[in-house]
Amino acid sequence: MPKDHTYTATVTWTGNRGEGTRRYRGYGREHNIACPGKPVLRGSADPAYRGDADRHNPEDLLVAALSACHMLWYLHLCASAGVVVTAYEDRAEGTMRTHGDGAGEFTGVTLRPRVTITRDSDAAAAERLHEKAGAMCFVARSVAFPVGHAPEIAQA
Repeated sequence: MPKDHTYTATVTWTGNRGEGTRRYRGYGREHNIACPGKPVLRGSADPAYRGDADRHNPEDLLVAALSACHMLWYLHLCASAGVVVTAYEDRAEGTMRTHGDGAGEFTGVTLRPRVTITRDSDAAAAERLHEKAGAMCFVARSVAFPVGHAPEIAQA
């Protein structure tokens, strides 16, 4: 039976430099992202769009959300299948296309998890479980572009 879950975030713009949005170049893109009971994330736009490179931008966060969701499902599936993961690192990469009017969209994200499993774990199963994790990931199921997987499995 379906069950709804609700998530909340409060985004507060902190980039008013005294004159609001009177001029395009006159305001900052800085903002804070607050979720109940969690540390505040400091956000901005991508530097290409006059943002602060020291802060997370929405595009970074989307790629990170896809990567983290996949990892969490993958670890769950491995634990259920008897595949013992001892290390996991993903170097995820997203591609975004922009248009002349400034609009744009992601055209794809590729996850590149490097997974270490124990020697007695099934490496073929460990590789196959990435596909199932991708099919189960809440975030990947919610986006309108492909999310690919290029895993590396090592046994140690």
